[in-house]
Amino acid sequence: MMESDRWWAKGLLFENCSCQLLCRAHVSFKQRCDGDVCVGHWAAHIVEGRFGGVSIDDLNVAVIYEAPPLMYAGDWKQRLYIDERADTAQRAALESILTGRAGGPWATLGQFVVTKLESRFTAVTFKDAGHEKRMTIPGVFDTTVTAIRSRDGADHAVISNLYNVIHGLVHVLARGTTRCRDEAFDFTTDKTHALYSEFSWDRESTGV
Repeated sequence: MMESDRWWAKGLLFENCSCQLLCRAHVSFKQRCDGDVCVGHWAAHIVEGRFGGVSIDDLNVAVIYEAPPLMYAGDWKQRLYIDERADTAQRAALESILTGRAGGPWATLGQFVVTKLESRFTAVTFKDAGHEKRMTIPGVFDTTVTAIRSRDGADHAVISNLYNVIHGLVHVLARGTTRCRDEAFDFTTDKTHALYSEFSWDRESTGV
């Protein structure tokens, strides 16, 4: 493998979709989601990362999607929103990672995406308030996920040791509220399935 092909990224990933708590497709794509369609997002704040010689530190991205209730069947529709602070090389790097073209965990999800909409480069703001994570794209997207308290009330409820290619080992259970007004996606969720984790991605993680 050439050095220019190597990449890695670490940070925070959080999601919200139209399913009730807990989305069955998060456990397995072979389980049916609630309702006739699943709409939602994955939002990521990249703390640090490299794509070849390109730094992708401190950048934000959002993946908006629509999928049939049986996500394993494929036929997903998806659009990427990439932080406008990214320069041309960083934009190309993030797009390659999140579409799966660069291999790694997103290549696994990419095989389900049939309609790949044009990426958008715009202001993407991320705020971390501990138990609450928020990402906003002016006029298009606003999401907040809030952790569910644990039994003792001193920590957050979590699930662990669950096979999931893009999330970290420990997933903090949450409820999410999202409003999306992209011309291809028009949906609102209110206190539905959400969670977050600390992720670690790289090209070799799926053997690609």
